[in-house]
Amino acid sequence: MEQRELSKRVTAADVARSLGLSRATVGFVLNNTAGQTISEATRRRVIAEAERLGYRPHQAARALASGQSRIVLLVLPDWPIDHSIRVHLDEASIVLDRAGYSLVTTTPHADGHAPPLWETLNPDVVMGLLPFTAKTLAQMRRRGVRRIVPDAPASPAPAEGGDGFALGPRAQVEHLRGRGYRRLAFAGSPDPRLSGLVAERRALAHRSADRLSDVDLVADADISPDTVASVLSDWVRDGVDGVVAYNDDIAALLVGTALRSGIAVPEQIAVIGHDDTPVASLFVPALSSIRIDSAGLGRYLAEVALAAIDGRPTPPPGRAGEATVAHRETT
Repeated sequence: MEQRELSKRVTAADVARSLGLSRATVGFVLNNTAGQTISEATRRRVIAEAERLGYRPHQAARALASGQSRIVLLVLPDWPIDHSIRVHLDEASIVLDRAGYSLVTTTPHADGHAPPLWETLNPDVVMGLLPFTAKTLAQMRRRGVRRIVPDAPASPAPAEGGDGFALGPRAQVEHLRGRGYRRLAFAGSPDPRLSGLVAERRALAHRSADRLSDVDLVADADISPDTVASVLSDWVRDGVDGVVAYNDDIAALLVGTALRSGIAVPEQIAVIGHDDTPVASLFVPALSSIRIDSAGLGRYLAEVALAAIDGRPTPPPGRAGEATVAHRETT
């Protein structure tokens, strides 16, 4: 019985009973209600007793009363949580925490049975790293979600500008061209969770090469540890001299296989990765890569969420959306 009493949540009524004050007076103080004529001495007594008893506001009740949960719900694609995504989420979480909001992430699965979190958490805003489908947007709105970012359905065509993830493949192609490589290949990942993103980067790489009269993207394959040796051998035989890799892991797989096969990098074939993760600079030889300001994009994500909550226009991304080349030994 004693343990049950110790674990019981302390309420405003408990504070009022301890002080011999009305529940209304204590509630006005603890909720910082405006327009009440409560003396400063009484306010201090209430706050001190609440702290002594271990009072904590009931967040669900507070959210119901205020109409705000102080939660930002971020819907993640079903991607592996790599270094770039972790940095992105960490920075967004820090900025939102400083503004008094919690970042909650969720990853819906195509065959999942759990109800979506926007139905149970009552978030102040729902955001997606990728645009939502028209069906998902309609479901959210039927459930009363008022703020959704982005609030327009996904476009069927990959974007060519606007953020570093879209501009990265163009920078890869242009970097290889600038280093004198003319017959290029695209190396993708076979991970089915990444199929959409791989397809987008692949399409952007091809379109970037098509715009350049002196560059040809002549080969294209998804590679794995089981296939990389044969694919690389075919590419070298066919005169491919530069590879646009989907990410740094694929770039490292290519370069490591090339060196073990006696293929000189970058003399016979150059490779540039994407995301500039720690593996790029730690790998030997160090990998050229595309640097995306994942931390800056995380801070921008938080700023977009706060603007949506406040009803302000979406801020411009500034330099956070830029893609820059980290030139190292493999090009």
